[in-house]
Amino acid sequence: MSTAMSNGQVIVIDDEEIVRESMIQTLELEGYQAVAFENPKDALALCSGTWQGVIICDVRMDIMDGLQVLEQVLNIDGEIPVIMFSGHSDIAIAIQAIRMGAYDFLEKTDDPQHHLNTVQRAWKKRELVLENRCLRKVIEGQHEIDKRLVGQTPSILRLREMVLQLAQVDVDLIIHGATGTGKEVVARCLHDFSPRAKKPFVALNCGALTESVIESELFGHEAGAFTGAHKRRTGKIEYASGGTLFLDEIESMPASLQVRLLRVLQERVLQRLGAMRTLKWISGCWPPPRWTCVTPVISVKISITG
Repeated sequence: MSTAMSNGQVIVIDDEEIVRESMIQTLELEGYQAVAFENPKDALALCSGTWQGVIICDVRMDIMDGLQVLEQVLNIDGEIPVIMFSGHSDIAIAIQAIRMGAYDFLEKTDDPQHHLNTVQRAWKKRELVLENRCLRKVIEGQHEIDKRLVGQTPSILRLREMVLQLAQVDVDLIIHGATGTGKEVVARCLHDFSPRAKKPFVALNCGALTESVIESELFGHEAGAFTGAHKRRTGKIEYASGGTLFLDEIESMPASLQVRLLRVLQERVLQRLGAMRTLKWISGCWPPPRWTCVTPVISVKISITG
Protein backbone atom coordinates (compact mmCIF):
# COMPACT_ATOMS: atom_id res chain seq x y z
CA MET A 1 0.00 0.00 0.00
CA SER A 2 1.19 3.52 -0.83
CA THR A 3 2.08 6.10 1.81
CA ALA A 4 -0.85 8.21 0.66
CA MET A 5 -3.24 5.31 1.29
CA SER A 6 -1.84 4.57 4.73
CA ASN A 7 -2.29 8.23 5.66
CA GLY A 8 -6.00 8.06 4.87
CA GLN A 9 -8.81 6.70 6.99
CA VAL A 10 -11.57 4.18 6.54
CA ILE A 11 -14.58 4.85 8.74
CA VAL A 12 -16.86 1.93 9.58
CA ILE A 13 -20.36 2.82 10.81
CA ASP A 14 -22.42 -0.09 12.15
CA ASP A 15 -24.57 -0.63 15.23
CA GLU A 16 -23.34 -4.24 15.66
CA GLU A 17 -20.11 -4.45 17.64
CA ILE A 18 -19.06 -7.80 16.17
CA VAL A 19 -19.37 -6.42 12.64
CA ARG A 20 -17.35 -3.31 13.52
CA GLU A 21 -14.56 -5.35 15.11
CA SER A 22 -14.43 -7.76 12.18
CA MET A 23 -14.21 -4.97 9.58
CA ILE A 24 -11.58 -3.05 11.55
CA GLN A 25 -9.41 -6.15 11.88
CA THR A 26 -9.67 -6.94 8.16
CA LEU A 27 -8.84 -3.36 7.15
CA GLU A 28 -5.92 -2.98 9.56
CA LEU A 29 -4.37 -6.23 8.37
CA GLU A 30 -4.45 -4.72 4.89
CA GLY A 31 -2.66 -1.61 6.15
CA TYR A 32 -5.52 0.87 6.39
CA GLN A 33 -6.06 3.26 9.28
CA ALA A 34 -9.55 2.15 10.25
CA VAL A 35 -11.85 3.56 12.89
CA ALA A 36 -15.35 2.34 13.86
CA PHE A 37 -18.39 4.17 15.20
CA GLU A 38 -21.72 3.02 16.51
CA ASN A 39 -23.19 6.51 16.42
CA PRO A 40 -23.12 7.98 12.89
CA LYS A 41 -22.99 11.53 14.28
CA ASP A 42 -19.53 10.86 15.69
CA ALA A 43 -18.35 9.73 12.25
CA LEU A 44 -19.89 12.73 10.50
CA ALA A 45 -17.86 15.03 12.75
CA LEU A 46 -14.68 13.76 11.05
CA CYS A 47 -15.86 14.43 7.51
CA SER A 48 -14.86 17.54 5.57
CA GLY A 49 -13.94 18.67 2.09
CA THR A 50 -10.29 17.83 2.75
CA TRP A 51 -10.82 14.58 4.62
CA GLN A 52 -8.78 11.71 3.16
CA GLY A 53 -10.85 8.64 3.52
CA VAL A 54 -13.66 6.25 2.68
CA ILE A 55 -16.84 5.45 4.62
CA ILE A 56 -18.41 2.02 5.02
CA CYS A 57 -21.92 2.42 6.42
CA ASP A 58 -24.56 -0.10 7.43
CA VAL A 59 -27.93 0.42 5.78
CA ARG A 60 -30.18 -0.56 8.72
CA MET A 61 -29.35 1.08 12.05
CA ASP A 62 -31.49 2.16 14.98
CA ILE A 63 -29.77 5.49 15.73
CA MET A 64 -29.88 6.79 12.15
CA ASP A 65 -30.87 5.18 8.88
CA GLY A 66 -27.94 4.44 6.57
CA LEU A 67 -29.45 6.41 3.70
CA GLN A 68 -29.74 9.43 5.99
CA VAL A 69 -26.05 9.08 6.83
CA LEU A 70 -25.26 8.89 3.11
CA GLU A 71 -27.24 12.08 2.45
CA GLN A 72 -25.48 13.99 5.24
CA VAL A 73 -22.02 12.86 4.14
CA LEU A 74 -22.68 13.93 0.56
CA ASN A 75 -23.93 17.29 1.82
CA ILE A 76 -20.53 17.79 3.47
CA ASP A 77 -18.63 16.69 0.36
CA GLY A 78 -20.35 15.10 -2.59
CA GLU A 79 -17.17 13.27 -3.60
CA ILE A 80 -16.51 11.32 -0.39
CA PRO A 81 -16.87 7.64 -1.34
CA VAL A 82 -19.59 6.02 0.78
CA ILE A 83 -19.88 2.25 0.54
CA MET A 84 -23.25 1.02 1.79
CA PHE A 85 -23.13 -2.24 3.72
CA SER A 86 -26.05 -4.58 4.42
CA GLY A 87 -26.71 -8.05 5.75
CA HIS A 88 -29.77 -8.30 3.54
CA SER A 89 -29.93 -8.56 -0.23
CA ASP A 90 -32.25 -5.60 -0.74
CA ILE A 91 -32.11 -4.60 -4.38
CA ALA A 92 -34.54 -1.69 -3.99
CA ILE A 93 -32.43 -0.05 -1.26
CA ALA A 94 -29.24 -0.76 -3.18
CA ILE A 95 -30.63 1.02 -6.26
CA GLN A 96 -31.82 3.95 -4.14
CA ALA A 97 -28.41 4.26 -2.47
CA ILE A 98 -26.57 4.27 -5.82
CA ARG A 99 -28.97 6.87 -7.20
CA MET A 100 -28.35 9.06 -4.14
CA GLY A 101 -24.62 8.95 -4.81
CA ALA A 102 -23.26 5.94 -2.91
CA TYR A 103 -19.98 4.62 -4.29
CA ASP A 104 -21.07 0.96 -4.08
CA PHE A 105 -23.41 -1.41 -2.28
CA LEU A 106 -21.97 -4.53 -0.57
CA GLU A 107 -23.47 -7.44 1.28
CA LYS A 108 -21.91 -8.48 4.58
CA THR A 109 -21.85 -12.07 3.37
CA ASP A 110 -19.63 -11.19 0.39
CA ASP A 111 -16.03 -12.43 0.19
CA PRO A 112 -13.78 -10.19 2.42
CA GLN A 113 -11.38 -9.79 -0.50
CA HIS A 114 -14.21 -8.31 -2.53
CA HIS A 115 -14.80 -5.83 0.30
CA LEU A 116 -11.12 -4.87 0.30
CA ASN A 117 -10.99 -4.45 -3.48
CA THR A 118 -13.97 -2.12 -3.33
CA VAL A 119 -12.40 -0.08 -0.52
CA GLN A 120 -9.14 0.19 -2.48
CA ARG A 121 -10.91 1.47 -5.59
CA ALA A 122 -12.91 3.95 -3.50
CA TRP A 123 -9.76 5.22 -1.79
CA LYS A 124 -7.96 5.69 -5.11
CA LYS A 125 -10.91 7.71 -6.34
CA ARG A 126 -10.82 9.90 -3.22
CA GLU A 127 -7.07 10.35 -3.57
CA LEU A 128 -7.48 11.48 -7.19
CA VAL A 129 -10.27 13.90 -6.25
CA LEU A 130 -8.11 15.57 -3.60
CA GLU A 131 -5.10 15.78 -5.93
CA ASN A 132 -7.23 17.40 -8.63
CA ARG A 133 -8.62 19.91 -6.15
CA CYS A 134 -5.13 20.79 -5.01
CA LEU A 135 -3.92 21.28 -8.58
CA ARG A 136 -6.99 23.36 -9.38
CA LYS A 137 -6.26 25.65 -6.45
CA VAL A 138 -2.67 26.06 -7.58
CA ILE A 139 -3.79 26.93 -11.11
CA GLU A 140 -6.50 29.31 -9.93
CA GLY A 141 -4.05 30.93 -7.54
CA GLN A 142 -1.52 31.64 -10.26
CA HIS A 143 -1.04 35.18 -11.44
CA GLU A 144 -1.09 35.82 -15.17
CA ILE A 145 2.61 36.69 -14.96
CA ASP A 146 3.38 33.03 -14.14
CA LYS A 147 2.40 32.20 -17.73
CA ARG A 148 4.63 34.97 -19.12
CA LEU A 149 7.77 34.55 -17.03
CA VAL A 150 7.91 30.78 -16.81
CA GLY A 151 10.03 28.93 -14.24
CA GLN A 152 10.32 28.08 -10.57
CA THR A 153 13.98 28.88 -9.90
CA PRO A 154 14.68 31.38 -7.11
CA SER A 155 15.85 33.99 -9.65
CA ILE A 156 12.65 33.71 -11.69
CA LEU A 157 10.50 33.90 -8.56
CA ARG A 158 12.37 37.05 -7.48
CA LEU A 159 12.01 38.51 -10.98
CA ARG A 160 8.24 37.97 -11.05
CA GLU A 161 7.86 39.55 -7.63
CA MET A 162 10.04 42.52 -8.63
CA VAL A 163 8.15 43.07 -11.90
CA LEU A 164 4.76 43.08 -10.17
CA GLN A 165 6.00 45.54 -7.56
CA LEU A 166 7.64 47.89 -10.07
CA ALA A 167 4.62 47.75 -12.36
CA GLN A 168 2.72 49.75 -9.74
CA VAL A 169 5.45 52.38 -9.36
CA ASP A 170 5.49 55.32 -11.75
CA VAL A 171 9.23 55.36 -12.50
CA ASP A 172 11.42 54.91 -15.55
CA LEU A 173 13.23 51.58 -15.69
CA ILE A 174 16.25 49.91 -17.21
CA ILE A 175 16.03 46.21 -18.08
CA HIS A 176 19.43 44.55 -18.22
CA GLY A 177 20.11 41.07 -19.56
CA ALA A 178 21.93 39.04 -22.18
CA THR A 179 20.49 38.57 -25.66
CA GLY A 180 17.51 36.23 -25.65
CA THR A 181 16.76 36.44 -21.92
CA GLY A 182 13.39 38.13 -22.52
CA LYS A 183 13.89 41.84 -21.91
CA GLU A 184 10.89 42.81 -24.04
CA VAL A 185 8.78 40.15 -22.32
CA VAL A 186 9.59 41.79 -18.99
CA ALA A 187 8.82 45.22 -20.44
CA ARG A 188 5.43 44.03 -21.63
CA CYS A 189 4.72 42.55 -18.19
CA LEU A 190 5.63 45.87 -16.58
CA HIS A 191 3.10 47.52 -18.88
CA ASP A 192 0.30 44.93 -18.81
CA PHE A 193 0.21 44.59 -15.01
CA SER A 194 0.38 48.32 -14.35
CA PRO A 195 -2.28 51.05 -14.24
CA ARG A 196 -1.02 51.98 -17.74
CA ALA A 197 -2.21 48.70 -19.25
CA LYS A 198 -5.04 50.26 -21.29
CA LYS A 199 -2.66 52.76 -22.89
CA PRO A 200 -0.25 51.95 -25.77
CA PHE A 201 2.85 49.81 -25.41
CA VAL A 202 5.31 51.08 -28.00
CA ALA A 203 8.53 49.19 -28.75
CA LEU A 204 11.31 50.77 -30.80
CA ASN A 205 14.58 49.12 -31.81
CA CYS A 206 16.97 52.06 -31.99
CA GLY A 207 19.63 49.98 -33.69
CA ALA A 208 17.37 49.11 -36.62
CA LEU A 209 16.74 52.72 -37.69
CA THR A 210 19.04 55.05 -39.57
CA GLU A 211 20.11 58.36 -38.05
CA SER A 212 17.94 60.29 -40.52
CA VAL A 213 14.82 58.35 -39.57
CA ILE A 214 15.10 57.75 -35.84
CA GLU A 215 14.72 61.44 -34.89
CA SER A 216 11.39 61.68 -36.67
CA GLU A 217 10.31 58.29 -35.31
CA LEU A 218 10.97 59.35 -31.73
CA PHE A 219 9.98 63.01 -31.67
CA GLY A 220 7.63 63.37 -34.63
CA HIS A 221 7.64 66.36 -36.96
CA GLU A 222 5.58 69.27 -38.18
CA ALA A 223 4.48 69.71 -41.78
CA GLY A 224 7.35 71.20 -43.80
CA ALA A 225 10.02 70.31 -41.24
CA PHE A 226 12.08 68.69 -44.01
CA THR A 227 11.73 67.61 -47.60
CA GLY A 228 8.83 65.18 -47.92
CA ALA A 229 7.22 66.14 -44.62
CA HIS A 230 3.83 67.06 -46.08
CA LYS A 231 1.88 66.78 -42.83
CA ARG A 232 2.38 66.61 -39.09
CA ARG A 233 3.51 63.25 -37.75
CA THR A 234 3.16 62.03 -34.17
CA GLY A 235 6.38 60.47 -32.84
CA LYS A 236 6.68 57.32 -30.74
CA ILE A 237 7.21 59.28 -27.53
CA GLU A 238 4.04 61.30 -27.99
CA TYR A 239 2.04 58.28 -29.17
CA ALA A 240 3.08 56.28 -26.10
CA SER A 241 1.84 59.03 -23.79
CA GLY A 242 0.15 57.50 -20.76
CA GLY A 243 1.48 54.06 -21.67
CA THR A 244 4.95 52.53 -21.97
CA LEU A 245 7.78 53.26 -24.40
CA PHE A 246 10.32 50.42 -24.75
CA LEU A 247 13.61 51.44 -26.33
CA ASP A 248 15.85 48.55 -27.36
CA GLU A 249 19.57 48.99 -28.18
CA ILE A 250 19.39 52.62 -27.12
CA GLU A 251 23.20 52.78 -26.95
CA SER A 252 23.28 52.65 -30.78
CA MET A 253 21.39 55.94 -30.98
CA PRO A 254 23.49 58.92 -32.20
CA ALA A 255 24.97 60.95 -29.34
CA SER A 256 23.13 64.12 -30.41
CA LEU A 257 19.80 62.33 -30.12
CA GLN A 258 20.74 60.85 -26.76
CA VAL A 259 21.17 64.43 -25.48
CA ARG A 260 17.69 65.37 -26.73
CA LEU A 261 16.25 62.18 -25.28
CA LEU A 262 17.87 62.90 -21.92
CA ARG A 263 16.10 66.28 -21.83
CA VAL A 264 12.78 64.57 -22.45
CA LEU A 265 13.52 62.17 -19.61
CA GLN A 266 14.59 64.86 -17.17
CA GLU A 267 12.30 67.78 -18.03
CA ARG A 268 9.32 65.84 -19.36
CA VAL A 269 9.06 68.17 -22.35
CA LEU A 270 8.92 67.24 -26.04
CA GLN A 271 9.53 69.27 -29.19
CA ARG A 272 8.62 67.91 -32.61
CA LEU A 273 10.98 68.51 -35.52
CA GLY A 274 10.19 71.90 -37.05
CA ALA A 275 8.00 73.00 -34.12
CA MET A 276 8.35 76.42 -32.53
CA ARG A 277 7.11 75.39 -29.11
CA THR A 278 7.58 72.49 -26.76
CA LEU A 279 4.93 70.12 -25.44
CA LYS A 280 5.02 69.67 -21.70
CA TRP A 281 3.32 66.81 -19.88
CA ILE A 282 0.90 68.07 -17.27
CA SER A 283 -0.23 65.74 -14.52
CA GLY A 284 -3.78 64.55 -15.09
CA CYS A 285 -3.87 66.04 -18.60
CA TRP A 286 -1.15 64.47 -20.73
CA PRO A 287 0.76 61.88 -18.67
CA PRO A 288 4.21 60.99 -20.01
CA PRO A 289 4.99 57.42 -20.97
CA ARG A 290 6.91 55.10 -18.69
CA TRP A 291 10.33 54.50 -20.21
CA THR A 292 11.89 51.06 -20.26
CA CYS A 293 15.19 50.61 -22.01
CA VAL A 294 18.46 48.68 -21.94
CA THR A 295 21.11 51.29 -21.20
CA PRO A 296 22.36 52.37 -17.76
CA VAL A 297 21.01 55.94 -17.68
CA ILE A 298 17.97 55.39 -15.41
CA SER A 299 18.02 54.78 -11.68
CA VAL A 300 15.99 51.56 -11.37
CA LYS A 301 17.41 48.42 -12.98
CA ILE A 302 15.92 44.96 -13.52
CA SER A 303 18.43 42.20 -14.18
CA ILE A 304 17.49 38.97 -15.93
CA THR A 305 19.94 36.21 -15.17
CA GLY A 306 17.94 33.03 -15.83
